[in-house]
Amino acid sequence: MEKNEHLLDTAALIRGPFELEGSAMPGTEEELLSMLANRIAEMLERQPEYLMSLLYRLDVLEEKIHPVMRHDAPEPANWGLARLVLERQKQRAETKRTVKPDPLEGMDDWKW
Repeated sequence: MEKNEHLLDTAALIRGPFELEGSAMPGTEEELLSMLANRIAEMLERQPEYLMSLLYRLDVLEEKIHPVMRHDAPEPANWGLARLVLERQKQRAETKRTVKPDPLEGMDDWKW
């Protein structure tokens, strides 16, 4: 699978939860990171509780969140959080590509 497909898979996992569907599809990982950092900056200002809830649901580890939120962090919090989200969603996209669950057996008799 080529790099562009990896980017599309990762972007798909990010765009929905962060309400970025109306934005242009990013062409590079840097564009995706910038788009996400801008959205997170907005959420930090207007919806901080929702943002923290979203990070929890996306399985961004709390022990990674705390250092990027500190006042002495090496970069602004929105960029640090965006990097964490991007890193986690890249991991999820890779897992989806490489781990294929076996089909459930005995489900043919179930009628929906």
